[in-house]
Amino acid sequence: MSLQIIQLTKKFGEQTALNQINIEIPKNEIIGLLGPNGAGKSTLMKSIVGVLNIDEGQILFNGKDITEHEIESKKKIGFLPENNPLYLDMYVKEYLNFVAEIHQIPKERIDEIIDLVGITPEKHKKILQLSKGYKQRVGLAQAILHSPDLLILDEPTNGLDPNQIIEIRNVIRKIGQEKTVILSTHIMQEVEALCSRVILIHQGNIIQDSPIEEFKGRYENLEEAFAVYTH
Repeated sequence: MSLQIIQLTKKFGEQTALNQINIEIPKNEIIGLLGPNGAGKSTLMKSIVGVLNIDEGQILFNGKDITEHEIESKKKIGFLPENNPLYLDMYVKEYLNFVAEIHQIPKERIDEIIDLVGITPEKHKKILQLSKGYKQRVGLAQAILHSPDLLILDEPTNGLDPNQIIEIRNVIRKIGQEKTVILSTHIMQEVEALCSRVILIHQGNIIQDSPIEEFKGRYENLEEAFAVYTH
């Protein structure tokens, strides 16, 4: 798995959301994507998965331009957006069956993923009946169902209780042993628990891209480092 982002620029009217972004991810690792609200994180993630068109620059996934090999790229990328758009009137297993059909993968994989993300007791319920935490798990299940090479997670533990957070972190850690994960979160403990590398975006620019210990540097913790870098 390799991801190269080259001089990526994205504008919305007069506002520059991403300013000549360059990132290279050559191997499997879990990367923390950090930044204040409005920094450009979601724009970057949506550009990688093909939700937003690229204005300037290039994104190469496994050596191929994602705009020229759109379907092929999307088959190998999983995405859990922050708002977790689910079909609430569908039953959990029905929804995952629908996702499996889109990706043309065996139905046996569904029960395997249901077990992995811990929604076995809820699999015959309608999604609208689930708690926010279980809805997050269903969203994670759809993102990993097709065994993507690259998994992009936007606030994946949003709305989970402390026990659920630990469980989902364990799932992400397990996936990160074999796949590349880009994890966007405001929870610094999550970054410390999971990530080996931190990319910090502020006002559309990358201001840090380094191993987590180097990012923390002389500061007592990640929160302090984040505050200093973004002020």
